[in-house]
Amino acid sequence: MRKARVLSILFVVVLLAVAVIAGAQQPQKIPRIGFLGTSSPSAISTRVEGFRQGLRENGYVEGQNIAIEYRWAEGKLDRLPKLAADLVSHKVDIIVTHGDAAIRALKQATKTIPIVVGVTGDLVVTGHAASLARPGGNITGFVDTSPDLSGKRLELLKEILPKVSRIAILWNAANPVKVLDFKETEAAAQALGLKLQSLEVKASEDFENKFKIATTQRSGALVVLQDALTTANTKSIVDFATKSRLPAMYGSSEVVDVGGLMSYAANLHDLFRRTAVYVDKILKGAKPADLPIEQPTKFEFIINLKAAKQIGLTIPPNVLARADRVIQ
Repeated sequence: MRKARVLSILFVVVLLAVAVIAGAQQPQKIPRIGFLGTSSPSAISTRVEGFRQGLRENGYVEGQNIAIEYRWAEGKLDRLPKLAADLVSHKVDIIVTHGDAAIRALKQATKTIPIVVGVTGDLVVTGHAASLARPGGNITGFVDTSPDLSGKRLELLKEILPKVSRIAILWNAANPVKVLDFKETEAAAQALGLKLQSLEVKASEDFENKFKIATTQRSGALVVLQDALTTANTKSIVDFATKSRLPAMYGSSEVVDVGGLMSYAANLHDLFRRTAVYVDKILKGAKPADLPIEQPTKFEFIINLKAAKQIGLTIPPNVLARADRVIQ
């Protein structure tokens, strides 16, 4: 009887050991993150690298303990709904994106998968969130909004071009956030005694005609209100500004990195690095509805001296000294 009891105990021990070994051998589920980009990887490399850095800082190594499914619209915004649906069909745990067009596509594709926005306009104004403090849905992240941005960009242009009186503003009139940005720019221009020439676009086909209008009306400078549409047409905008010898101010440092003259904007690398913090929190159980939408804390002024030389522009030393980065 004692022998039977010993054998019974040994049998239980063996069963437990087998169960532990089997559990240990089962592959651990790796979180899958979807990344929906409105343009190409090279066009937003600053954002992608910032996001990857943020993941590393939070203990995630791509391909080891986290997987990322990338989808790129390559500037063709009409592709976004299909790409969004594709990510949802792959049952990713979280989706990271940027820009109003991509957010709208994702909202049509899912109401449950958490969406973390790396950068966009005001999520409350566009109806994607109930409030900055408590978004209330499956969307949270970071917004590139500041009431001082428009005025600062125009002030910098006026310092570089003291005699400028008329400035062209290239913006997407189909984007409700850019409508607000344009109104802010109008108010800032009036305070500085500047006249604005509105160049409204709603699709990629509109740019060529607007470039012709800007050329005939002889504006002294160009300001681009950045969004997915203008980003998708970065090359044509930069080429136009260079060919027309038109000093241009952009809303993204990424444009300056590929030949644009200058930008004053939120630090995109920092915003996307912080996006990874939200991804980490959600993976650990936080809900997007409870994670407050944050605004930028770092802004940077970038100047491309090579681009300035191409259009015959000399940047005053006092302005050059204030640049956070100068591209030679």
